[in-house]
Amino acid sequence: MSECRSSITMRVNGESCTVIVAPMKRLLDVLREDLRLTGAKEGCGEGECGSCSVRMDGELVNSCLIPVLQADGADIQTVEGLASNGTLHPLQECFLACGGAQCGICTPGMLMAAAQLIERNPHPSIAEIREGLAGNLCRCTGFMRIFESVLAAATQVQNPEEDKADHAR
Repeated sequence: MSECRSSITMRVNGESCTVIVAPMKRLLDVLREDLRLTGAKEGCGEGECGSCSVRMDGELVNSCLIPVLQADGADIQTVEGLASNGTLHPLQECFLACGGAQCGICTPGMLMAAAQLIERNPHPSIAEIREGLAGNLCRCTGFMRIFESVLAAATQVQNPEEDKADHAR
């Protein structure tokens, strides 16, 4: 008996794509295996660690818990979609500059959660950053460099002209 497959169409990082896959295949696996977008990582496979976080229709979700059938017609943003025209997003730049990324397993999920946070709260405090990233686990940094990276990015996004002037000096 052949496996049931469905045609799933979604918009991923601004581009429409169609995959023919088992409808219950996890969105995480479709992104990584079928679309070769390997940014989202599988940490726990149970929705507990946040390493596989992506944005689906503007909401942060654990892609390891989403059957791809639920993503049919959805707008998906992965960590690869944060960069624009070859330019890193300020969050990505700050994670590099502040040492917010260590082994890299949690980083994509942290970046996606931080992007969601800053979009909804452009001026987060450290306490709000802690709360905004609470669904993401890191076993390397102890979180402070991650929080500092997000705070630096929020400041950069708030004052892009001031930041450019600092770099010109």
